[in-house]
Amino acid sequence: MYAIGSLGTGGYATLPGLVLTYFLTDNLGVAALAAGLIVTAAKIWDVLIDPLIGAASDRQLARTGSRRGFMVTGALALPLFFALTFAVPPSWGPVTGAVSVLLAFLATATAFSLFQVPYVALPAELTGNYDERTRLLGWRVVVLTAAILLFGAGGPALRNAGSDPVLGYLLMGIASGLAIGIGMLIAARTADIAARRNAHTSGAPIVSSTWRDQYMSGFRALGRSQPFRALLGTFVLQALATGTMLAGAQYVATWVLRSEDAVTLVFVALVGPALLTTPAWTALARRTGKERAFAIASGLFTAAAATLVIAVWTPGAWIYASVAVAGIAYAGLQSLPMAMLPDVISHDERTSGPGQAGTFTGIWTAGETVGFALGATAVSLTLATTGYISTVAGATVEQPAAAITGIVLSFSILPAALMAASLLTLRRYRLRREDIDAVASLDA
Repeated sequence: MYAIGSLGTGGYATLPGLVLTYFLTDNLGVAALAAGLIVTAAKIWDVLIDPLIGAASDRQLARTGSRRGFMVTGALALPLFFALTFAVPPSWGPVTGAVSVLLAFLATATAFSLFQVPYVALPAELTGNYDERTRLLGWRVVVLTAAILLFGAGGPALRNAGSDPVLGYLLMGIASGLAIGIGMLIAARTADIAARRNAHTSGAPIVSSTWRDQYMSGFRALGRSQPFRALLGTFVLQALATGTMLAGAQYVATWVLRSEDAVTLVFVALVGPALLTTPAWTALARRTGKERAFAIASGLFTAAAATLVIAVWTPGAWIYASVAVAGIAYAGLQSLPMAMLPDVISHDERTSGPGQAGTFTGIWTAGETVGFALGATAVSLTLATTGYISTVAGATVEQPAAAITGIVLSFSILPAALMAASLLTLRRYRLRREDIDAVASLDA
């Protein structure tokens, strides 16, 4: 039941990252730089509200014994705002269209954060066992990768189902928003399971009532937990790397592989191997430790992304093979850090007390948002710098060679360099299995 929430996580993370910038530049005629700024502005809003939601979720847990209220609110609100994001017609003009998309996407982001921040906090409260957390998050990633495949392939397919791209985007927004909301609503029930397991947190003192106190609680968590700083830094760099590839995928399909529909095959190549290999990463983590398995996955992704630069000179179907290798690594990049985060939280509880998981996950979700937002920004800046030509739906243009090169670089060398940098921050993560087992034995 917990894992089904990743149907919402995968859908929300995949479709906007995959098609929103493209929707703005190639359907509404918004300039590439402006499109990137719109996506970034919405993500900055996420960064501002996520720590507040995390601290508020901790207060809700202390007051009611459950984090479910925020999760249900987000699940019910998201479908409407998600559909509105893609409901803007080109006839409104680039300026009005851009403003409308921005407002709808801000509301969508708020609804998603209301669900996601408490959702990420739950594993630390559902089980205290080192390996059980890996299995729990492993199943979540199986659903997540399946959702990425469903939305990454199915979303563009819905968009292209008819001859009218305006109705196609609207259909995609409505259907995808409903699917995301249903998954989130089902997963919200696991908050009550966590509440029963941690009944002692209900009735705890309610603190951090002001905005300033809520932000400061997050900074205090960063300051006192060295493992959290190392893991968060690694995760943000990797979110930036994968966000860059995600935002560039549609452009690679259209202008490198010369088929707008090829984005579906790119996603199948990425997510198919990830779906199949998640259990293998779980087994490797059990044998070697999560941090070592995480480093192996990061190195493999770095190598696979770097090979894609060859597409500057010889584009072709071989790109799918490199993407598939990245997909094998991607399964580990998704499951392992999420399984390490509950370890960090439980380790901190040893000195700071329970009931603060939302504070950690608020900062974590904000960091992830920063990474994905800057990924889209990096792609839009690359497009603007290399002379990418924006257009409206139905119009035909030919991109300059420099723009094609920029698209390939943003899909290969840039994410590879960011992923390599994340290996340096990962080296500073010092929690090991014996540290978590020691905490669990004290709780027993």
